[in-house]
Amino acid sequence: MLWWRGSSGPLFGDFDGLLLDLDGVVYRGTDAIPGAPEAIARVRQLGGRVGFVTNNASRTPETVAAHLSSIGVPATARDVVTSAQAAAHLLAAQVGVGARVLAVGGEGLRAALRERGLVPVESMAQEPAAVVQGFDGSVDWTGLAEVCYAVASGLPWVATNMDLTIPTARGLAPGNGSLVGVVATTTTVQPTVAGKPALPLHREATARMGAHRPLVVGDRLDTDIQAANTAGAGSVVVMSGVTDLRALCGARVVERPWFVCEDVSGVLDRQPEIAHDAGDRWSCGGWSVTIRGGGLVLTGGGERSHAVRLVAAASWSVTDMTGRAPDVERVATQLYG
Repeated sequence: MLWWRGSSGPLFGDFDGLLLDLDGVVYRGTDAIPGAPEAIARVRQLGGRVGFVTNNASRTPETVAAHLSSIGVPATARDVVTSAQAAAHLLAAQVGVGARVLAVGGEGLRAALRERGLVPVESMAQEPAAVVQGFDGSVDWTGLAEVCYAVASGLPWVATNMDLTIPTARGLAPGNGSLVGVVATTTTVQPTVAGKPALPLHREATARMGAHRPLVVGDRLDTDIQAANTAGAGSVVVMSGVTDLRALCGARVVERPWFVCEDVSGVLDRQPEIAHDAGDRWSCGGWSVTIRGGGLVLTGGGERSHAVRLVAAASWSVTDMTGRAPDVERVATQLYG
């Protein structure tokens, strides 16, 4: 099983590039996650290549790069790949350079279309050849209605991503997936999706980076990790974002990462293999897990990230063998309080 493997040295060294998600991996909101700028700088110093990959289609790569640079992660637009760029690539291949595309979303979406030689327009009166939908806080009923008219007329429809929510300072708010759902419900049509977990964004990122064996680093199982697994790429989930131990242990097969790190600095560490004896004992990095009374019991000591990875792998093994997930509440309390 892929998640049992270890690394020969620092984890990033077994791959020819890192594809880093942003929110929850590099920053949280507007601020850097502690240690992330230093870890990324160290990877670069050691010769590793780093790219930043985001489902957020509202901002241009230049804007994202400026944000990264402002928090201590020097970056240029060439280092950033967005779902808007993946969507524009899909559309250019489908309708051809020079075609008009009805674009409902932010400046990041329109800039991506122009980069591919497409012409963003705002209404059906301008005779578009396709329609693309991305998130922006300014999207309103008029814009959604225009997408509905275009989709109902039979135009090709691409959605940059299907994230149902976006985090804001006041809590979760509707994301692009929720807005796309309005159009899908109205028209009974489903779009082609460019962003994670669909493959176009992953392919766009690896092509722009020139990576053949990338390591995807993300905090979301259902987007970052699922996309990596679908593409056959290495993956690591970091515990600095939305995923906690309980969610990790309950991951579907397609959502299971190869590795687990507390945060992005973990890519600088060697990852030990996970061993499983003939019975009900798993071990990794000084930790051991056994099954007792339907739950997992963790003993030993060492890096917490190794314990988290071990508990997850043991939980997945038990689930796959018995069809029932073990209780991980005691272990979760033990590790995180």
